[in-house]
Amino acid sequence: MTVTINADLRRERERCSFDPMELTNFWDGSKAKTSHRHELENFFLSDPILHDKIPAKYKNHKEIYEGAIMKGCRVLQKVQQLHDSGKGGMDVFSKRHLTKAFVVLCRQILGGMLGSAILKDGNPLTLHYVMFIPAIMGQGTVEQQGYWISRAWSCNIIGTYAQTELGHGTFIRGLETTATYDPETKEFVLNSPTLTSYKWWPGGLGHTANYAIVVAQLYTKGECRGIHAFIVQLRDENTHEPLPGIKIGEIGTKLGMNATNNGFLGFENVRIPREHMLMKNSQVLEDGTYVKAPSDKLTYGTMMFVRVVLVRDISNYLSKAVTIAIRYSAVRRQSQIKPDEPESQIMDYVTQQYKLFPNLAACFAFRMCADWIWEMYNNVTAELDQGELERLPELHALACCLKAVASSDGATGIEQLRLACGGHGYMDASNLPAIYGLVTATCTYEGENTVLLLQTARYLVKAWRQAIGGEPLPPTVGYLAVLSRGVKQRPWKNTLSCIVQAHQAVAAGKIRLATENMDRRIRSGTSPEDAWNKTSIELAHCAESHCRAFLVMRFVENVRGLTSVSKQLREVLMQLCELYSIYWVLQRLGDFLRSIRLNPELTQFNGRQERNFRTVTRAHGKCVVFARKSPPTAISYLAVCRRVAMVWEKRRCAARVIYIAAAQCERKRYAHRLYATHCIMQFNALRFPNPGRFHFCDRSQH
Repeated sequence: MTVTINADLRRERERCSFDPMELTNFWDGSKAKTSHRHELENFFLSDPILHDKIPAKYKNHKEIYEGAIMKGCRVLQKVQQLHDSGKGGMDVFSKRHLTKAFVVLCRQILGGMLGSAILKDGNPLTLHYVMFIPAIMGQGTVEQQGYWISRAWSCNIIGTYAQTELGHGTFIRGLETTATYDPETKEFVLNSPTLTSYKWWPGGLGHTANYAIVVAQLYTKGECRGIHAFIVQLRDENTHEPLPGIKIGEIGTKLGMNATNNGFLGFENVRIPREHMLMKNSQVLEDGTYVKAPSDKLTYGTMMFVRVVLVRDISNYLSKAVTIAIRYSAVRRQSQIKPDEPESQIMDYVTQQYKLFPNLAACFAFRMCADWIWEMYNNVTAELDQGELERLPELHALACCLKAVASSDGATGIEQLRLACGGHGYMDASNLPAIYGLVTATCTYEGENTVLLLQTARYLVKAWRQAIGGEPLPPTVGYLAVLSRGVKQRPWKNTLSCIVQAHQAVAAGKIRLATENMDRRIRSGTSPEDAWNKTSIELAHCAESHCRAFLVMRFVENVRGLTSVSKQLREVLMQLCELYSIYWVLQRLGDFLRSIRLNPELTQFNGRQERNFRTVTRAHGKCVVFARKSPPTAISYLAVCRRVAMVWEKRRCAARVIYIAAAQCERKRYAHRLYATHCIMQFNALRFPNPGRFHFCDRSQH
């Protein structure tokens, strides 16, 4: 059947000054990676089992969970098929290479464009791969990895990560769950001494997982040794019934991610073997002697990993929302700019451009920073294996603020884009509400954003004091070495180099003021802890400014360093870079006026320049999102921004399909009704043959 492209979309594509396929390859990383992504999309999206016959909004909670389990099982089967065919990118399962292979899996299949298309409301099995396995890899000994990873990867066990409690989240040191070592039996005894000590939120915990990484306060020889991670069996592997002393269940519905099966977990004298404590860094010997880790921060490795990965995931979610909104803005016509002319595309209105294009630029800023910090994470992880801890604080500070700023900007941006689609953006068919539900959750999990900014601020205050003392600084805060000496600001020039320096000057100025105000309070008799609390707003702001300076700097350096793309594409990326950089100057104009020599005339010039960049971006915006080259099912919209002609007829057809499906759902509910425990037991059929090929060490050592 011949597909007719919508006339407005066709005209937008014809205006393109660059090859959209070139940008596609750039976004994916290479032509080969684009081809691999298309293969994955076709492989998964062509499977009818992974498509919802009935929209989730018309199912009850039980049916949503059962559908998610069915999809999760199917995804695991298809991952195994990819591995068997050698097309999954997971052909090397050594200790050194598993993490990279695993990240390919979680990024391409469980996250981003493809994952959110298949698993629109989350999935109970995601944490098994995203946190359970990485925690064992990062904190387990070689022997522990050899035993547990093979079982986890072949789905003989399903795990989750139980850290957050009802009464404590980001403040990990305040966790109340206890693990007390009994030297007579060589076991740890786990207890939840209070209601607030119950684990709360872990995905898959409600009905799915039969094991968990449990983070608890370690007690040995009558002394608290701080938080440590333990592998705890929760349910019988054969019956799936909770084990004695385990109090477990689901916490209920939420704003989004309702297929994730978040649960609660309590312990009453639950005993586990000594070997179930993850002992790569810290150890408890048989007699109860505690061997301390080289650094307490090594325990936080799993959370750091997830924060790093989240930045890239958020860029993917935001790019999906931008694609929907820009395509919609190209086909939607509303009112007239001039009398006696046809109704205009709403993308021609400057107010619409102001909502669309800064968010388009932000996608690239987040993506480039995500790639950079992922490389840094791998390098620092390799250094940690050699006992080198020097760069760990820098990575921790950067991961905290990037996760906070990216998730906050992503949630705000997606809401702006939803509003930019008018009433159609309010409908589930646009997929914008679902995307918002996924991204707004990232503002809270893996560290509440304000708390993360304050963790970065603590690092920045220390770096400022080092700069004042003339000590060498890590690269990401190297700009403080110059600005701490009170160097006179150069006159403003409308260049990217000047804009980068201006962002750094704003960050340095805020760090200086926050540090001075905190020191002044301490000198006046306030305790350091109270002084920190009273200065916390300024401290959070300085961390945000530092992060924005880093985002702008990385965006500029990455675009300037491009040598493998055409001149035309490089110009488009440079325009997006300049738009992003100037946009945040104008958004934080008061900070810039206070920190640099920016007079009102130059402020007006920057405003004109930002408008010019939006106008230029208007000519290429549709081409940029078209370059994503993802099928509609990957973007998960129904009819708000179809490429084909007859957009509004498609919208009406979608409504009719939903109506019929809903009526059928009410009459029959699900013809293929599955029960939760029955679904879990089906994992027996998924247990991959020959798990011995996942060799990490000689299992006979156990």
